[in-house]
Amino acid sequence: MYGNSPFGSEGMDAESLSPDQRRRIERDLSRVADQTREYLPGEFVVGSELSAGADGPEATVAVRPPVGSVVSAGYSPDDPERSISDDERDDIARGLAASAALQVKQALADHDSPTAR
Repeated sequence: MYGNSPFGSEGMDAESLSPDQRRRIERDLSRVADQTREYLPGEFVVGSELSAGADGPEATVAVRPPVGSVVSAGYSPDDPERSISDDERDDIARGLAASAALQVKQALADHDSPTAR
């Protein structure tokens, strides 16, 4: 799963991204975030960020559930000319949504009380 762990491998220098490459990566992040939002109710906050990491650019999509810990998926693009495929986007989005839902379930498990006997 992608929750709270990086995928991809070490890539290029953050400063070496052209404006077009930066836009492509940001567009891919936005699409993953949008797809993730489709799987979750509105109480979950989904965001994305492109930042400079130790080994080059780092792209991250994160979900803050209404209760529980934040989950995220990140990667360092090997080839900034290559976009995330539809299958990869769906896989990442589903993994994030499932991880966020699990965080809620685990957080509520400690506070659940039976509604009837």
